[in-house]
Amino acid sequence: MIEGEYWPRDDRLKVYLDVCCLCRPFDNQQSHRIRMETEAVIAILGRCMSNWVLVDSEVIEYEIGQFADEERAKTVQNLLNFSQERVSIDTNIINRAREIHELGIDTFDALHVASAESVDAVFITSDDALVKGIKNHQETSSIVIGNPVQWLMEVTYGNKNTQ
Repeated sequence: MIEGEYWPRDDRLKVYLDVCCLCRPFDNQQSHRIRMETEAVIAILGRCMSNWVLVDSEVIEYEIGQFADEERAKTVQNLLNFSQERVSIDTNIINRAREIHELGIDTFDALHVASAESVDAVFITSDDALVKGIKNHQETSSIVIGNPVQWLMEVTYGNKNTQ
């Protein structure tokens, strides 16, 4: 990354990884896409352990708590031990999630986006439809959203559109 040119050196970038991203390292790695996303998620988590901020939320914790596989839930939940900020659901987030939902975004996804948006975090997801849905309505949101591989490449190689 060309720090200073595209992302300030002292910027404590906040990163909100949705549950599908948090699960990537534990998914079946047979698919090339899943392997690439896994590597990107691990790299992002690594940066969150050094100079970025991993954001947790009530929505993430609730969703992980719904896993049928308790061992997988514990394993994924352990990744959140590195989080440095937690978003609690409040009236503002619920109201914003309703607005996002009215754009055609799934209710849970809208809560994730509203949570990330509330703390000015980058929202990372492997859900292509969600990325497209939010980008189609970029004029109504200030959030930066992206797939872990594409977003990490943009940040690493200095695409100015990631800010």
